Amino acid sequence: MNDPGQILAHVRAQRDEMIGLLADLVRIETPSDVPAAQGPALDLLRAHLEESGFRCRHLPGRRSGGMLLALPHRSRKGQPRQLLLGHVDTVWPMGTLETMPLRIAGNRIEGPGVYDMKGGLVQMLFALRALVELGLPPEAEPVVFVNSDEETGSRESTRHIVRFARCCHRAFVMEPSLGPTGKLKTARKGVGRFTVHVQGEPAHAGLDPGGGVSAILELSHQIQHLFEWNDPDGGISLNVGKVEGGTSVNVVAPRSSAEVDLRVPTIEAARRMERKIFHLAPRHPGARITVEGGIRRPPMEPTPRNRGLWEQARQVAAFLSLEIEEGTAGGASDGNTASLYTATLDGLGAVGNGAHARHEHILIDAMLERTALLACLLLAPVRASLTAAPANRRVHA
Repeated sequence: MNDPGQILAHVRAQRDEMIGLLADLVRIETPSDVPAAQGPALDLLRAHLEESGFRCRHLPGRRSGGMLLALPHRSRKGQPRQLLLGHVDTVWPMGTLETMPLRIAGNRIEGPGVYDMKGGLVQMLFALRALVELGLPPEAEPVVFVNSDEETGSRESTRHIVRFARCCHRAFVMEPSLGPTGKLKTARKGVGRFTVHVQGEPAHAGLDPGGGVSAILELSHQIQHLFEWNDPDGGISLNVGKVEGGTSVNVVAPRSSAEVDLRVPTIEAARRMERKIFHLAPRHPGARITVEGGIRRPPMEPTPRNRGLWEQARQVAAFLSLEIEEGTAGGASDGNTASLYTATLDGLGAVGNGAHARHEHILIDAMLERTALLACLLLAPVRASLTAAPANRRVHA
């Protein structure tokens, strides 16, 4: 490996510029549900990537603000590739900056989206820039993909992520790290979303209370049944987060519904729990149950190739005199998708806390260290044992 100390020193010299770019990016509010808001942020990323020798293409979205794909100008046929994944959208609505302003104080930067995940995007840009400015071309060609619909499930961008992951030997996901020590995410739970509908029979609540079938009563039994399937030791969690039903207070409820969130650690558990939810049986013979939904994102499991990439990251961190830890995240990301097709390491973004919370913040010193870590990872040799040979397809910008 090239001198890691040289890379870290180079990144540290960019401290003020990195903070400035992150501040500019945070000041561009990018809620997922406002597609037009994504353009300026994607344009800012594009400008910096082009300065580092990438050619970029904006992939339009139908309901999202679109996606950014970037490839090096000089691409050699047959060269291995590595994928860098990120997203520019946030959960924060327009106008959040008025009550939750950007603040830079000491070693801390606060603001909406700074941790999840604009800090990670800045780290990615400056890691790539460091390689260019130090004249250190990586063995594997970097492919950068940034979407604007990750917070809403990546419904438009998933097909592109699948295509690029199939073509790459490994993937680095710039989502924020896990916990105060900045653990890398070597596993993520899969996510399922279901809606349980109950059909009952209406009746007058006063004149004929026994003549109907209460869909609300039936749903209450089903909700208790669902909660009984929680298995903390097995890493399985179910939550009913939204309930609706009935037509009027004096009518036995003819219909009701509940929205269910499912988190599972393995694909086997996902399939098993999905079957159980779809086979919910009514307790009252006059009630009918139908279920919609399914597993939206499969788990990111600690596969042998993912474990191999983590071990490589741990060795690279040692060259930088950094100690890194690993952890499992209860939430999902685009890393769940990439992991199905290539060696994947997640949580390479900012170190801090407060994702989706008003105390969202990152630590500046850690931002510099993690930028150097990513740069060194990009330089690390591609190990044939990490993944089967990707499909022989070229990625076109």
